[in-house]
Amino acid sequence: MSTYNTIPHQPNVAEPSPQIAAEQFLEQVAGRRSIRHFSDRPVPRELIEQIVAAAGTAPSGANKQPWRFVAVSDPATKKRIREGAEAEERAFYESRASEDWLRDLEPIGTTADKPFLESAPWLIVVFKLMEDDIEQNNSRRVYYVNESVGIATGLLLAAATCAGLATLTHTPSPMAFLGDILDRPSYERPYLLIPVGWATDECRVPDIARKNLDQILVFD
Repeated sequence: MSTYNTIPHQPNVAEPSPQIAAEQFLEQVAGRRSIRHFSDRPVPRELIEQIVAAAGTAPSGANKQPWRFVAVSDPATKKRIREGAEAEERAFYESRASEDWLRDLEPIGTTADKPFLESAPWLIVVFKLMEDDIEQNNSRRVYYVNESVGIATGLLLAAATCAGLATLTHTPSPMAFLGDILDRPSYERPYLLIPVGWATDECRVPDIARKNLDQILVFD
C-alpha cells in the first residue's frame, strides 16, 4: 500500500487538439541541431532556470531524482573547463579512439579544439547522483540512475530548443576533471557537458538527416 499522500491528477490539455499539439512539438524539436558556434548575446539566468526546472520534472527511479545541474557562466571557470576538456580530447583523438570511431567522426569535422566551451554564455554540467542527498528509511540508495538522468537531460534539450536556444551535447572522456573544477562531492559523477546559448547568425551545421519513422518505429 502506498504511503504517499495523493492529489487529483491534472492532465495537460492539448490545444487545439492532441494531434496538432504533437505536430507542433515535433516541428519545434525537429529543428534541433548540435551547435558549435555561439553568439556572445547574453542568455538571462531566468531562462536557464526555466529549462532546468523542465528537466527536473522527469520521472526517476523511486522518485529519487538523482541529478544535479551546475550552470557555469564565469569566464575563468569556463576557461578551466575548456582546458580540461581539450586535454582529454587530445588523448582521445591521438590514442583512445578506434579507427571506426574516427572514421565516423570525420564527416562532421570535429577536432580536439573546443572554443565553444568559452564562447557559449552558459555551460550546464549534468551530474548523476550515485546516492541520494536525503536519507530516507535509513537508506540513501538510488535506482535507474543513468535512465533517470538521461530522460531529464532529454527534457532539458527539448526545453532549450523550444525557447530558441542552441545546445551541444559534449562528452569528453573521462570527465572526472569536471567534478574537480566545480568542487562537487564524490558521489556526484559527471554525466554530460552542455554548452547553451544563441547560435551565431553565420552558424552552419552538417547536412545530415534523421532516420525515417519506419526505421525507428515498429507496431506490433
